[in-house]
Amino acid sequence: ALSLGACQSRGVDVEAVLAEGFEAEDQLDQSWHQGPPVHLAPTGPARYVEPLLAAFDADRAMETVAYVDRFYRAPANDGYLATLDHIKARLEAAGYGGEDERFELREIVTEMEGPSWTPRSASLTIVRDGAEPELVHGFTESTGVDRCMLPLGTPPCDLVGRLCTDLEDLREGDVFVTGADLGQVYRRALNRGAAAVVSSFIETFNVDPTGADRHLDAIRYLRLARPTEIPVAQISARSLARLQEVAAEDPEARLEYKADIHLEQRPMRTLVAAIRGVERPNECVASAAHIQEPGAGDNASGVGGLVEGAVSTAQLLRSGLVDWPDRTLVFIWGDEFAQTEVWIEDTARTVVAGVSSDMVGNSPAETGSRALLERGPDPGALYTLPPDEHTPWGAGEVDRSMMHPNGLAVIARCAMIDVGVVAGPWESADHPWEGGSDHDVFLHRGIPAVLLWHFTDFTYHTSLDRMHTVDAAELERTEVVILATMLAVASPVPDDLDRYVRSAELERLTRADAAGDKTHVAKAWENWTRGAIGWLRAECLGIPLDEAMPPVAPRDTSR
Repeated sequence: ALSLGACQSRGVDVEAVLAEGFEAEDQLDQSWHQGPPVHLAPTGPARYVEPLLAAFDADRAMETVAYVDRFYRAPANDGYLATLDHIKARLEAAGYGGEDERFELREIVTEMEGPSWTPRSASLTIVRDGAEPELVHGFTESTGVDRCMLPLGTPPCDLVGRLCTDLEDLREGDVFVTGADLGQVYRRALNRGAAAVVSSFIETFNVDPTGADRHLDAIRYLRLARPTEIPVAQISARSLARLQEVAAEDPEARLEYKADIHLEQRPMRTLVAAIRGVERPNECVASAAHIQEPGAGDNASGVGGLVEGAVSTAQLLRSGLVDWPDRTLVFIWGDEFAQTEVWIEDTARTVVAGVSSDMVGNSPAETGSRALLERGPDPGALYTLPPDEHTPWGAGEVDRSMMHPNGLAVIARCAMIDVGVVAGPWESADHPWEGGSDHDVFLHRGIPAVLLWHFTDFTYHTSLDRMHTVDAAELERTEVVILATMLAVASPVPDDLDRYVRSAELERLTRADAAGDKTHVAKAWENWTRGAIGWLRAECLGIPLDEAMPPVAPRDTSR
């Protein structure tokens, strides 16, 4: 249960809060969370937050993160498989896939369209007559800082070409170097006969927010949509400046590009662990953490957090400190998007809700990010008003057909604030749907889903996203939000309903206040809240959704 002592130590009269309901919400300052407040009560996810925080071993989670961060992980490549085997060993040691059949562990094997892609080494070197070769970027081990210089999918190569930094001056056989996005210049450079294209482009949100210019050394991570006809590479802005300087000094300077890449046709492996529910084992709540991508925050932190979450939850259940879930809990590791598609197609269970564990440990101090709850498509995605705001990732394309009212975000918001009540306030927010991770797979199938992540992280998808950007306490708090949400949805009880309804109503009032005279926005949120409350009633009371929907108030037809 939510610790009353934890609240009272901060001068909060919890008994009054619980007794007075809406009027007492301001007795506990929730301003550290940018979003609607929630009703405080020791129900819903609050039943699980304290024991989960006590059981979650952040150091052990960080050990997994550090192991995963050693590799440039691409679908089914060497680093991906090493990571999968490491996860599997950790889960087996915790009892998954063993004699106790309540703890399931299995792999789903599927075919890949193309070969796996494993970078072994690479180098970009300036070659000038009468001068020593000058290394621009290079790595010989997967742990190398410059490993992101190879966009995922670029072919192996060993070539030398004249260094060219001006597209109009490009000759056949040159290596073209630019600050523009590869997608903007690749085809033009190819048509002019370039031997390779090298880019220093990064996104605007990758600029160091502290003014220290750390982004000048960032190399963008890029996954090519399709194989390129000539090799491509990524470099830092500082290296671009050096190459431009060399090209101006010596028009015949050359750039040598070597890339040793191992290609092998392999099957795709997706790892799935499950804790079988006792009352409704054929219904489940799932969380997915993708392995591929070479970052520590993205997504070694999500992998390590979910592994430790599965292990610590199993320990809690065995100890009896937490009641066994009614529904099955499922944990998934694999290739982003594909892992969830593969599992949904494979499972015989009915999926009730999904939670994406992606970028959960990013350090606010090191990266400038904060913990975020991304809701599924709701009226906030159509009408974005304070306290909502989109991240620099950008709003996703949404229409009303994508909106299926549910209360999952209400439960997850309660969990996020419950963690702050027990562990101490932390900078967090919830925001409208934007898309871009495994929660989309659930949503496209009409399954309620949310994403827990961190942004704006200026190291995102760059070579700067390494272990120093991951914070153990942030990882623990965010993963406990995920686990508490999963457990609350897996075992809803009637006592949870009052808190959820009050919290949903607080959100509606927040949205109505922001809408002002925009009556159509207030009405959209009113309809959404009605549907969300119906979903929550059906969950907590165990009744069909059509029976759970609140009655519609009769329209006033008087003039």
